[in-house]
Amino acid sequence: MSQTGVELDLPPLQTNHPSKRPKKSSRGFWRSSIDRFMQDRVSVIALVVFLILCVTIFCAPLVSQIFFRGQEPNKGNLFDSFKPPSEEHVLGTDKTGRDVAVRLLYAGQISLAIGFTVAAISLSLGVLLGLVAGFFGGIWDDAINALVQIMLTIPTLFILILLSVLILPEWWSLAIVLGLLGWMGVTRQVRGLVLSLRNLDYVDAARVMGASNWRIMYVHILPNVVSIVLVVAGFDLAGAILSEASLSFLGFGVRPPTASWGNMLNNALEFYSKAPLQVIMPGLMIFITLLCIFLIADGLRDAFDPRLRDR
Repeated sequence: MSQTGVELDLPPLQTNHPSKRPKKSSRGFWRSSIDRFMQDRVSVIALVVFLILCVTIFCAPLVSQIFFRGQEPNKGNLFDSFKPPSEEHVLGTDKTGRDVAVRLLYAGQISLAIGFTVAAISLSLGVLLGLVAGFFGGIWDDAINALVQIMLTIPTLFILILLSVLILPEWWSLAIVLGLLGWMGVTRQVRGLVLSLRNLDYVDAARVMGASNWRIMYVHILPNVVSIVLVVAGFDLAGAILSEASLSFLGFGVRPPTASWGNMLNNALEFYSKAPLQVIMPGLMIFITLLCIFLIADGLRDAFDPRLRDR
């Protein structure tokens, strides 16, 4: 109450005490990037289709038991050869009476397993060597660049054909060889991007604050390289599937009776006029898988690239 006897209704005083200030919620790098990716409908649809495809393929025994009466991929009956599509055999049978739909599922396991393994090996080697070469420079950069140039001169196809003649390749050995021969492109791209980032202000600030070189590389530089890495991962995965399909189509990849999309194409090519679905379906599976991978990689690049964050 004032001296005049009139009661004043004053608003409460505002305080600037830190504990009274409203807290602003801030999203981290990964959360905001995922939110941006979820806004890209085409990439999200491609991701859903790819996940459904992967789950169906890697659960092939269960899917076969439920929908295909428990048929096995390598067990056939010569009396059932080249049967047309029916309720029992959705996509018909091949020359030895094996169910084509079941073999497609099991072949996808091999093709996708090779793709994921090759991508993991090439990315692990490529990102590590690219970070070291771009960040430290000097003798490290010269040595890694020399190694890259040496590896690029090796004829990959000749090596793979030679190994297939000397040994009978399993899918995992083929994947390891493809991975060890395919990391150079990742290294060169990561190195070039790190060279443009290592002298920026925020890197110098982290160095002044006492951060170690490895912490600067993995905490401050690597997130800015993620967009490139994700795109390269998609291309490596797709390239490995295509490489396996090409080698198997030429007869130098995964050996029958183990099924892959590539050797299914190779085995069915001579019967195209008699059973066209045996050629169309493996090719269609490769096409759908690669299309989904490319669309996902493109969406991830847009979502994780810091330069596109404010657009």
